[in-house]
Amino acid sequence: MHILAEHTSTPFLVVEGIDVHYGAVQALFNVSLHVEQGEVVSVLGGNASGKSTTLKSVLGLVTPTKGRIFLEGQPINGLSSPEVIDLGVASVPEGRRVFAEMSVYENLLMGAYPRRRNKADIERDLDEVFRSFPRLAERRKQAAGTLSGGEQQMLALGRAWLRRGKLVCIDEPSMGLAPRFVDQVYEVLFRWKAAGQTILLVEQNARIALELADRAYVLQHGHVILNGSAADLVADPVVQKAYLGAA
Repeated sequence: MHILAEHTSTPFLVVEGIDVHYGAVQALFNVSLHVEQGEVVSVLGGNASGKSTTLKSVLGLVTPTKGRIFLEGQPINGLSSPEVIDLGVASVPEGRRVFAEMSVYENLLMGAYPRRRNKADIERDLDEVFRSFPRLAERRKQAAGTLSGGEQQMLALGRAWLRRGKLVCIDEPSMGLAPRFVDQVYEVLFRWKAAGQTILLVEQNARIALELADRAYVLQHGHVILNGSAADLVADPVVQKAYLGAA
């Protein structure tokens, strides 16, 4: 991987005081966060805390009713999801969402579609994905819908890597996976972090997310109740009791 992180005075991503409604139901209340370039930021919380809605707001899948979102200083409020992706964002959605009838290889190429004219670079990145996930290399001609859940998560990560996004948004990568697959997925994410990839990660598994993250935000019922460095949050009694299994 050849990503270099540079310090910038303006955060790469800024979410500023957003509210989100689903009809009459309010899901987010004045949520703010930021992600610096080359940083891994985790959004933690239980079910219905607003984690995924926060990520969907960044991706243009839902539209905040209040507040603003900036990517590299550019306002992205009101942009559609394809328009946000065109600005250099890659997504690993909850539930993988692979193209079930297409082969593993074809799914990966879908991630690289915006770069389709750079065939040599795509082949290099495909080789890297297959080295990271040997199972995908073995099953490259197999229909994606016949893969196990863990293999589909590998495929979703590989597809996002082929996008070569400036920012990768990842929603619940450990959900429903056997421990061995969780370890394999996070091994790759740690490599991405070491290479300087900017990542916004939504995760219910707080322990492993805080191992990966530089900073984190904790949501509860649509509100940010805690934020800080990952090290500080690991030591916080509230986080320990609610998310890390401490007595």
